[in-house]
Amino acid sequence: MTTRSAARPGLVLLAAALACTAGLLPAGPGATAASAQSRAAVAPPRIGVLKAGGDALVKEGGLSASWVLEHGGVVQIALAGDRIGVLTGDGRAWVKQGGLSTNWVLEHDGGVKQLALAGDRIGVITGDGRAWVKQGGLSASWVLEHDGVKQLALSGDRIGVLRTDGRAWVKEGGLSASWVLEHDGVKQLALAGDRIGVVRADGVALVKAGGLSATWVTENTAVKQLVLAGDRIGVVRGGGAALVKEGGLSATWVTENVDVLELALAGKRIGVLRVTGEALVKEGGLSDAWVTENAGVVGIALSSGTD
Repeated sequence: MTTRSAARPGLVLLAAALACTAGLLPAGPGATAASAQSRAAVAPPRIGVLKAGGDALVKEGGLSASWVLEHGGVVQIALAGDRIGVLTGDGRAWVKQGGLSTNWVLEHDGGVKQLALAGDRIGVITGDGRAWVKQGGLSASWVLEHDGVKQLALSGDRIGVLRTDGRAWVKEGGLSASWVLEHDGVKQLALAGDRIGVVRADGVALVKAGGLSATWVTENTAVKQLVLAGDRIGVVRGGGAALVKEGGLSATWVTENVDVLELALAGKRIGVLRVTGEALVKEGGLSDAWVTENAGVVGIALSSGTD
């Protein structure tokens, strides 16, 4: 994930952090996180941007690599491992696997509102508020996970949903595992590894590490967006400041940039979309220098290549 799979939250009805065609049939039992990761192909680290005109561009390798136009008419872009996903304005979810020039596969055309990728899993929220997830190849069968959903999050063998009633639920293991209620009064949910994060309706960001019943730690306040990746936690606060911490849940925050609309994390990379429409990415430590990647941008996504 994900990144976090990522698009500017206002673009796709809470694609925060912001996700299926005919044949919505149940699949077999899900695999463990280890087996899922073993089947998730590795790719060079990737950066994706969504331009104001709807063009989705992706580059792989170094920060100065060349951009490749992936698709037009796009409202959300998602990256994970060697997969690229786009949600087009007509509600169709498309995914490709392999190189940047491989062919697209139509995953769902049922008025999709959000697309999510992680490892060998693909998830969508359809127009009726149902969350569907498939595991394995691009033509695997869909499994209905939950209804009344406004945000879907995937990471390893965990699936998270944020329902329209503000309740955040997470399951761990196969696609048919049982749900655990994590928190209520939530406006955003984030997953990464063994960490779960929520932003409450009052703007307080909480994160837990370990099992699904671990204890919550308050991370920050007045938060608009929360991002998790590896041992990093990032937030965009109400005034537009992007902060990132690295290490334990009680590590010290570092201010990364200001006037930020959206934050993305993957591996050792940090990306921001500024209010000017500039997409900036840095690689390495929290205090490394920024590189301007593109302009006229409305969404940004990062992949470590192994996520």
